[in-house]
Amino acid sequence: MHFPVSGVDVLPFIPPLVAFLVSSLTASAGVSGAFLLLPFQVSALHYTSPSVSPTNLIYNIVAIPGGLYRYIKEGRMAWPLTWAVVIGTLPGVFIGAWVRILYLPDPKAFKVFMGLVLLYLGYRMLSELMGWNKKVVEQNKVMQKKFAQQVAKMKEENSGRLASGLPAEAVVKTKSISWKKIEYEFWGETYSFSAMAILSLSLVVGLIGGIYGIGGGAIISPFCVAVLGLPVYTVAGAALAGTFITSIAGVTYYHILATTSIANQTAVTPDWLLGVLFGVGGLLGTYVGARIQKFLPDKIIKIILTFLILFLALSYIGQYFFS
Repeated sequence: MHFPVSGVDVLPFIPPLVAFLVSSLTASAGVSGAFLLLPFQVSALHYTSPSVSPTNLIYNIVAIPGGLYRYIKEGRMAWPLTWAVVIGTLPGVFIGAWVRILYLPDPKAFKVFMGLVLLYLGYRMLSELMGWNKKVVEQNKVMQKKFAQQVAKMKEENSGRLASGLPAEAVVKTKSISWKKIEYEFWGETYSFSAMAILSLSLVVGLIGGIYGIGGGAIISPFCVAVLGLPVYTVAGAALAGTFITSIAGVTYYHILATTSIANQTAVTPDWLLGVLFGVGGLLGTYVGARIQKFLPDKIIKIILTFLILFLALSYIGQYFFS
């Protein structure tokens, strides 16, 4: 099948299949998987024009509602965290687009900076998994113990059959909201974080999204888990929501660009047909990823997230030195 906007030739079942496989793996950690689909489009499909970025964002717009629906339905949306991420992200996208045009015609140096930031977050995640950070290890013991006890209980009640590790009552309940601190309860435990810290982080993530055309979940999710110590079960939905909003703003911006003189110099109009095909596979994949999250111990989800972050960090750093 030929896609005239992008010039890509590919069997029509390949994009949704690849998107499904990627997103079903990443959605449990709050990452849409778009950053893995971008190199697939560039390297495997030879889609190398600038319009590949908004096409990738279309994938996010179509795919993410599947995961969000599941997280909302099962009560694992930390709404104060979600709205803080959304409010901070949105203005950052447009500021980032403005910065990209005026000051970063060649953003290679900023990519290595981004790679180092992600490498630090990956180290924080890895230190938690390896037990190097004793404070975070102690914080996580309660959740891990509850999960193990719930699995044992459900297996006993179901004669050893596979059972969900999260009970129906494991939902997020908001306790207090202020500009200084937001508190919520999950599975009998109280978690808190600085509202200004999340707003500031989200603004930076939106800025990066506007510059590079990435959603930002791969940055927000590990920061909330590794730095703020929030349970990954409650972070994933908020991270996906932030990515969703960023992507809508990004596609809107690229369509505005397409009406300017810039469009005469380079291809910026997204390939909607290709993006939607990827999105259909992603819609099913994010739903599956969010659905299976409650069957996974948080350590498994964090291993997935750590791998994704380190992969992205080394990819950005590698692009600086080898591109």
